[in-house]
Amino acid sequence: MAGSDRRFPLRLDLDRGAVDMSHGSGGRAMAQLIEELFKQQLDNELLRQGNDQAMFDAPPGRLVMSTDGHVISPLFFPGGDIGSLSVHGTINDVAMAGARPLYLAAGFILEEGFPLADLAQVVRSMARATSDAGVPVVTGDTKVVERGKGDGIFITTTGVGVVPEGIQISGDRAQPGDVILMNGTMGDHGIAVMSKRENLGFETEIQSDTAALHRLVMAMVEAVPDIHCLRDPTRGGLATTLNELAHQSGVGMHIREADIPVRPEVAAACELLGLDPLYVANEGKLIAICPAERAETLLDAMRGHLLGTDSAIIGRVVEDPHRFVQMETGFGGQRIVDWLAAEQLPRIC
Repeated sequence: MAGSDRRFPLRLDLDRGAVDMSHGSGGRAMAQLIEELFKQQLDNELLRQGNDQAMFDAPPGRLVMSTDGHVISPLFFPGGDIGSLSVHGTINDVAMAGARPLYLAAGFILEEGFPLADLAQVVRSMARATSDAGVPVVTGDTKVVERGKGDGIFITTTGVGVVPEGIQISGDRAQPGDVILMNGTMGDHGIAVMSKRENLGFETEIQSDTAALHRLVMAMVEAVPDIHCLRDPTRGGLATTLNELAHQSGVGMHIREADIPVRPEVAAACELLGLDPLYVANEGKLIAICPAERAETLLDAMRGHLLGTDSAIIGRVVEDPHRFVQMETGFGGQRIVDWLAAEQLPRIC
């Protein structure tokens, strides 16, 4: 393929080379980067067409689109990297509408001097993530900025999906009496990134929970089509996400601290760093809100999936004109779980 292409007499040096301004110029060097790295790793029928857009047939149902920028530091962390994260994050945003993700677009902003070996590692990680998820990257763009004008690599991904007929999931549909569920432990991603960033050594390495949740969501929707809300608690964590949903729906929420799963090592790290795990980012978790009479069915469906084995019911939706999120603490008291007031962990996704 690329090795025999007369346009490129020499192959990219992916071991020792670095990004330079010519890789964003629109000329031969940029074409070589696209051919020998992006197209080779992310190869699929639509991307192979080589157009500035991807044309595809839309299946029946309502289309959903989401876009997300990824600026995480460090780029590589226990359990993932910016490549897999950029795939999982956008797939999950599409899936939170109850949609089946179809295709992704990816935009790369590269800094002059960024090692090609690191870029190749990121693109290979994206390729594995898209292959595992069954959601290909079908179009994209690459830009290069001068040395010192970026931070290695930023990635923006856009996803398109389709919602089946009869499914109506939205952040404004929570109703008093509904039950709140989540699919696993809180804070894994944020603490994994922070431990790498600050070179913190823990007895047990904390892994990011980054994962594509669309197949879990499909199982949930099949079991309980009348789920009212789905949301992945990324930046701002569980606390901020519940406040968002409460304000969208005009309701209050009561949750129980004892029912919220947190890994002991994550709880210990949060205590050491002065963080509240309720506000720490996650990349493989979701919050679901459904009618009370369907909660046990939904919980069973979630626990039946690999990404939902630690699922739990954590609280209920209540009438509250103030739209407060309140938590029953482990000591039996009550406290307001407010919006995140400042950035606890910057550059986390």
